[in-house]
Amino acid sequence: MPFEKQPYVAVDARAADCEQGWLAIFNRLRGVRSVAIECYPGVDEDAIASEASAALPDAFLFLTSGARRPACEVDRLIAPYLTEDPVFGRICDLTLDQFFDNGAGPEFLADRPLVVIGQGATMFLPNPTILIYADMPRWEIQQRQRRGDSAAKDYKRGYFVDWRVADRWKRPLLDRADFLLDTTDRAAPKMITGESFRAALAATAHRPFRVVPFFDPGPWGGQWMRRVCGLPDGPPNYAWCFNCVPEENSLLLGYGDVRVEIPAMDLVLRHPRELLGERVYERFGAEFPIRFDFLDTMDGGNLSVQVHPLAPYAREHFGVAYTQDESYYILDAGPDASVYLGLKTGVDRDRMVADLRSDFDADCYLTRWPARRHDHFSIPAGTIHCAGRNCLVLEISATPYIFTFKLWDWNRFGLDGKPRPIHLDHGLANLQWERDTEWVRGNLLTPCEPVASGESFREERTGLDRSQFIETRRHWFRGPVRHSNGATVNVLNLVQGDEITVESPSGSFEPMVIHYPETFIVPAAAGDYIIRPSGPSLGTECATVKAYVRDCG
Repeated sequence: MPFEKQPYVAVDARAADCEQGWLAIFNRLRGVRSVAIECYPGVDEDAIASEASAALPDAFLFLTSGARRPACEVDRLIAPYLTEDPVFGRICDLTLDQFFDNGAGPEFLADRPLVVIGQGATMFLPNPTILIYADMPRWEIQQRQRRGDSAAKDYKRGYFVDWRVADRWKRPLLDRADFLLDTTDRAAPKMITGESFRAALAATAHRPFRVVPFFDPGPWGGQWMRRVCGLPDGPPNYAWCFNCVPEENSLLLGYGDVRVEIPAMDLVLRHPRELLGERVYERFGAEFPIRFDFLDTMDGGNLSVQVHPLAPYAREHFGVAYTQDESYYILDAGPDASVYLGLKTGVDRDRMVADLRSDFDADCYLTRWPARRHDHFSIPAGTIHCAGRNCLVLEISATPYIFTFKLWDWNRFGLDGKPRPIHLDHGLANLQWERDTEWVRGNLLTPCEPVASGESFREERTGLDRSQFIETRRHWFRGPVRHSNGATVNVLNLVQGDEITVESPSGSFEPMVIHYPETFIVPAAAGDYIIRPSGPSLGTECATVKAYVRDCG
């Protein structure tokens, strides 16, 4: 069965809950005394203003961009968070009002409706007759940034500053917005009622769902995902698939034949307890702590030699609450596939550092381990590692996903023709030199541990390292398997088999069909669930890998 690249959550709604096209959207606003159209960073505020001006010629339009502090003042304000590093900054704690001159707002005109458009609209119009929130997923924002001349700089500012500020401002607005506006498809805007939007998120928080995966090429990328996931020709390869990163992925809501695209992060912000579970929410707040993605090196190249920051370093230097512990689950592998993990025993530290600054031979310094299908390698922060060519890696990790310190990148250039950034000083400050061949063998290559078995299934613990907060379990099964989610969010991937069905033993949610190798999320509020082979997988052995947050109490 085909990999579903546009999964959606069907919404129980009326026709009036969803409008398409600018004409229909602005028809809803005719005769309204005041309208605030709040915009997430990246939304084309000028395009909205142009359409509003044409559709509502009698209205007085005010764009909040005209009330922003001068660029030089904003640059000084955010400089401590962006730092001099070309890639990494520090998570900011600024608030949106600090970016604006609050004395530059609009005045009501007695004979004209008022429409305020832009980020911070409700700062200038706190109690509008109608409040619209124009939202946008971060992946779409990144695509728009890439069409500019400073994509890396724009992404860095978004990640460390703009999106943090915007999410704090957005959260209470989602509770009271009269409408949500989707302009991801510039040619086909959609607007849904706030009531319907909130009802859809509440329903999603109580049932299994998938976010929209996105795929990206890279200098080491391969061809496996193009073949298995049915991806189009054009890019030279596909290196990444981000299929469970709610901070960046979209969530599609299905209104009949219409698809409304919203940030999956909206679900995290509005329903963190139902989605994550009380225990996980208390620990992480309104953040989704588990990440699943694919790394494709089939007929490609090695990843960079890299290391991730230790938790104290991440807090001190970047302001993040936890770090990027991770693991490589080998979903598929060629006969020569391998993973570099840990240093070779007895390496000369000074010589290795010198070679990293000149011409590095990974096989001289790193231990290479054969990689076979269904192997699972734990990679706690501070461990040097690199996925070799001819692997399809299901990366299961903690969510802070940009904090990868490249130590060596095989003298490669990026797809833009420019050298890829190397972070040697950061990397060496975190590299744990004692994690050599013997340490890795004794601590990270432990065999699978049987946990439970039944008439038609067996359950194994496959990782991660005991120092990491994520627990992973693999189920092999030929018949139905009942899962208890332990009142915490579960993330799963179908790692073997063509098709399974996920269903509720009590009928609390509609059955959901999953295909190989799709990732799906089961919220804490969904309760127990059953997974069984279905369709072409009937009578065959299937396997899922499940990740959840360990109970550290």
